[in-house]
Amino acid sequence: MGAIMRIAIISDVHGNLEALTEAISIINSSNIDRIVCLGDIVGYGANPNECIEIIQRHCPETVLGNHDAAALDLSITRHFNEYAREAAEWTHDVLTQKSREYLESLPLIINDHELTFVHASPRRPGEWDYIFSNLEARLNFPFFTTPICFIGHSHVPQIFSEHLSHGPLSRDDRYIINVGSIGQPRDGNPDLSFGIFDTKEWAYEHIRAP
Repeated sequence: MGAIMRIAIISDVHGNLEALTEAISIINSSNIDRIVCLGDIVGYGANPNECIEIIQRHCPETVLGNHDAAALDLSITRHFNEYAREAAEWTHDVLTQKSREYLESLPLIINDHELTFVHASPRRPGEWDYIFSNLEARLNFPFFTTPICFIGHSHVPQIFSEHLSHGPLSRDDRYIINVGSIGQPRDGNPDLSFGIFDTKEWAYEHIRAP
């Protein structure tokens, strides 16, 4: 990622076609050069195949989420609650072969020059650990080498600083940034959530929209 650009980072669509369509509309009007998806395209929502088609069209860089993995392999749902397990079983049954092949092709993590992208955690990408606290973030900083790691998974937008700093991003610090969820926010705000990162200004903007 040598070029200067504005990057939109989205996550946790969860089959919510309306929210994804709105997010893409906002992104298309925001002078964005690139869109990265942090996984969980499917699960819970009623339009998994349609959401996959949109992600394929707009997000050439996408990582695998735990609900994507569960839709391919239902044994993963042993760690899910009943509602999530039933949703995964339904999604598994309605996925097209094309959608299935696409999900199977997704990597767990993308390391790209100054940025890392992963669904849950850089420490154990395939174990789907959550990062909710500074302590959990601290355990993860040794497992990526870039200045910033973008994550989703918890559906809660947060910024964790290695130096526990506050305010605008600094090139002298490192960060784990949770961009929140497009399709199922869980921070008490029902508005869709994603992030925009400007590599020239080294600035992160958190976007909310109904």
